[in-house]
Amino acid sequence: MKTLVTGGAGFIGSHLTDALIARGDEVTVIDDLSTGKPENLEAALARGADLIEGDITDRGFVDEVVQAVKPSTLFHLAAQGEVQRSIEQPSFDATVNVVGTVNLIEASKNIGLDRFVFASTGGAIYGEGGRIDLPATEQVTPEPLCQYGLSKLAGEQYLALYRRMYMFNSVSLRFGNVYGPRQSPKGEAGAVAIFGELLLAGQNPTVFGDGQQTRDFVYIDDLIDAILTASRTDVEGPINLGSGEETSILGLLDALREAGHALNGDGPRAGTTFEPQFDRGRPGEVKRISIDPSRAAKELGWNPTTPLAKGLPETLKSIGTHKQTTPSA
Repeated sequence: MKTLVTGGAGFIGSHLTDALIARGDEVTVIDDLSTGKPENLEAALARGADLIEGDITDRGFVDEVVQAVKPSTLFHLAAQGEVQRSIEQPSFDATVNVVGTVNLIEASKNIGLDRFVFASTGGAIYGEGGRIDLPATEQVTPEPLCQYGLSKLAGEQYLALYRRMYMFNSVSLRFGNVYGPRQSPKGEAGAVAIFGELLLAGQNPTVFGDGQQTRDFVYIDDLIDAILTASRTDVEGPINLGSGEETSILGLLDALREAGHALNGDGPRAGTTFEPQFDRGRPGEVKRISIDPSRAAKELGWNPTTPLAKGLPETLKSIGTHKQTTPSA
């Protein structure tokens, strides 16, 4: 099977590329390498994957690649994924996440693509969890609090429109807060990677807000299993991929501290208690969220199987012990 992965040099995309190669697919990756790393694809490239560097906002480039590859399935993971950047640069966010997505949908329609798998967001699309019963189901009316959540919702709506107009076969997967090996501590999206690197480097974390805000964490291996399963079905519309559980940021820090103890025998490195310092909360971020994976269980036969107690030690192992300046979360 020929597959095309946008954003395939990134954290999630590179794991997906590895999994596609492992199942025998002929895989082409599109990535502009603005956040993705070529080294994430070393194993996949050695096993026959192709990497094409380019920008999904360039319609001519997208048309050329899609026409040349003619994939049967396209996995669209390339995105502007930072909440704060979407607020500060809304035009950029919309260009990448809306225009880029439309470019790929149009190019896919023109070749008669079999299946379009869209990486959406469960953490930002619903809005404030305090206004609804959690975990949020797909039936909840989305009320994003930031441009990133809105641009992802727009991508979902374009896919719904193309289903109505052209019988275009697609699914929108609403990811929880994904974590695991290869996640970058740069930027704002990877709380586990950011805090984990600080823990191993002997530095104390900075928490924006009071730390009581909650997120729904899902391990990368579980997520990849769901993506692959969704690609092999004809299930349409949005599907939540999360744990259905709320974990506070302070709870995450406690869990990381325990994972550090399990790995090192002595927990945080000398010179730190790994106790948080607090800063002002950031606009556009929800206070509480968790997403209900019941539809994924029913339609895909998928349930997350990796609890934080198992996933965090694996993630810490991958981060290593190098010290460097990292952003706060």
